[in-house]
Amino acid sequence: MYRLNQFIAKSGVCSRRSAEKLILSGKIFVNGKLIKDLSTKVSEKDVVKYENKILSIQTFKYILLNKPKGYITTMSDNRGRPTVMSLINNAFNERLCPVGRLDKDTTGLLLLTNDGALTQKITHPKYNINKVYHVVLDKNISSEHLNKIKSGINLDDGFIKVDEISIISGSLGNEIGLKIHSGRNRLIRRIFLFFGYKVLKLDRVLLGPLTKKKLKRGAWRKLTSNEIAILNMSK
Repeated sequence: MYRLNQFIAKSGVCSRRSAEKLILSGKIFVNGKLIKDLSTKVSEKDVVKYENKILSIQTFKYILLNKPKGYITTMSDNRGRPTVMSLINNAFNERLCPVGRLDKDTTGLLLLTNDGALTQKITHPKYNINKVYHVVLDKNISSEHLNKIKSGINLDDGFIKVDEISIISGSLGNEIGLKIHSGRNRLIRRIFLFFGYKVLKLDRVLLGPLTKKKLKRGAWRKLTSNEIAILNMSK
């Protein structure tokens, strides 16, 4: 037996907290009856409906890919360009989707899953799941520009402040480590372009608790149960 909000979350519709809101707002039916009681328990034999769709518990799958350069982060491409989906070789029968986007020239960690609630946690900035990047610029960054990026700048789509930024120890001054939890489009490239720098290389080296350790470029692996639990603990 499952609590009703747990059943809804496991069906991939939303998180448990959001499922509670659906129940209280009168959008969930069980065996033809409108249910607003959060303590309701159901089994997989019960018919649970949301927006006239019958819900069923999904088997969630999670893949961590070390994305190489030259692949776009979409399910398919009508221009025939290679996508990240070709790299996982239909690893599961379930339809997995990329979580967020890395542009064609960006490399590094990319999660693919059919878990909608976890996808929301990773992509929405309110959950504060940090992403750490290794940035290589076309020239050394000045201390003035570094400090301005630390303080925050106004781009065309609004104010942005990174969580952490520093020159990588031992580099010539054009290699930057940057931590950020916002997921706006091509944000890191636009931050440096704002000050006249061109990003030559951009590599995501950390995604929340996930690292590239022992994961070669272009390779993938399944997430461990511990990694999944840590990601799901984010609030």
